[in-house]
Amino acid sequence: MIRIGKSWSLQYLLFYGISLAFILLVVYFFGKKEAYLLTALPFILAILLLAIYSFDKILWLVVLFTPLSLPLTWFFPGLPVDLYLPTEPLLIGVLLLFVLKTASGYRPERDLIRHPVSIAIGIYLLWMLITSVTSTMPMVSFKFLLVKIWFITGFYLLGIKLFETPGNISRMVWLYTGSLLVVIGFTTYRHLGYGLFDKQAAHFVMNPFYNDHTSYGAVTAMFIPFLTVFSFSGVHKPLIKWIARGFLLVLILAFFLSYARAAWISLIVAIAAWGVLKLRISFRALAITLVSVIAIVFVFQKQLVMYLERNSEESSSNLMEHFSSISNISSDASNLERINRWSCALRMFREKPVFGYGPGTYMFQYAPFQLTRERTIISTNAGDLGNAHSEYLGPLSESGLLGMLTFLILIITVMNTAFNTYLRLRDPKKKALLAGAFLGLITYYSHGFMNNFLDTDKASVPFWAFTAMIVSIDLFSRKKAEKINGEV
Repeated sequence: MIRIGKSWSLQYLLFYGISLAFILLVVYFFGKKEAYLLTALPFILAILLLAIYSFDKILWLVVLFTPLSLPLTWFFPGLPVDLYLPTEPLLIGVLLLFVLKTASGYRPERDLIRHPVSIAIGIYLLWMLITSVTSTMPMVSFKFLLVKIWFITGFYLLGIKLFETPGNISRMVWLYTGSLLVVIGFTTYRHLGYGLFDKQAAHFVMNPFYNDHTSYGAVTAMFIPFLTVFSFSGVHKPLIKWIARGFLLVLILAFFLSYARAAWISLIVAIAAWGVLKLRISFRALAITLVSVIAIVFVFQKQLVMYLERNSEESSSNLMEHFSSISNISSDASNLERINRWSCALRMFREKPVFGYGPGTYMFQYAPFQLTRERTIISTNAGDLGNAHSEYLGPLSESGLLGMLTFLILIITVMNTAFNTYLRLRDPKKKALLAGAFLGLITYYSHGFMNNFLDTDKASVPFWAFTAMIVSIDLFSRKKAEKINGEV
């Protein structure tokens, strides 16, 4: 507490100053048409006080509201800018307070700053800053960069400190999935009106909370590993396990009814990754295997394309037929549109291989790179139906080769940290929590080959929070090991 005089403090001055300001506003607006604005003031004041006196509560509010957040353009169509309400305004406030705190002398712990994941994130943001300066649309790029910064500040830099307490990892998952269940209930109720197994309805019944079924499926997949851990490991007591199993059952149902094929594949990859963890296979061996598989795919790409073109199974309401259509690149419009977007991203990269067109600009720049023979019935020049449909090709077109490489380096560094930490840990509860965070990220890493949602709060909040959980557990285990070695 900062003392001013004998009996006054900064906190008291803030309390009385805010109270006086509120009274003056009430007097000013009394009897005017704008009086309805007063109804929002108590909530704004409450959030300000929370930010001043209990910083972590703001982050919990963001987690709670993320599945329920709505875009600003849903309220005011036609606006040139968009924000997710109320999560992004809260995160902007968190970023501003963090900047003020840093200016007043606060510095994150040295171990956090020097951690390989933190360094990888720093390089990733630095290159994004450079390509924002060289961008063809600087305002778009700097706004895109700023969005990244407030998500990383809120749920990585501050999240690591938050997740030092293992109970906070569980709290984050419960808060997010609790709100997600509300969205699932809303979505399922709407879906019933069209027929529960109606594939076409599955594309829009989650609106306005999620743009489409792909983001809805991707986020649901991210939390299935955690709820599986809560249900069948020793993290929680029996009663909580049964509650987790109920949550898990609902999420699995929503997951399949999302008809999000990329999400289905991502969960299969996560199951394979779980097998690798249990077999205690080193990350180096896994990396060599993955590189070998990618090399084989590259060498035999023509033969693979010819084989895939034989698949004429269309996406449908039948779950098995819909799953079979994943590899249909001859007639399935959704798959063909992905190839169209990926081809545009590669052409954009060839045009500007070093700096790209600028972060966040793909949707505004890709239209001239479409070829008539690759356009589909759902193609558009407006860029209003998603971006590059890839977390890897998007940065390649927007920030050049280094843009993609810095993101890949970040992912590889997180995976390496997770593998090494899991093998080092002896605490079964922490191992279970680490596995939940890691496998949740694996679903998104693999899903990122076919879609990109890190420009939204729905995916960014868990993405950076899960990353922070892994780093936090890693730092804790290192400190514990050093302490034991010191005592020995």
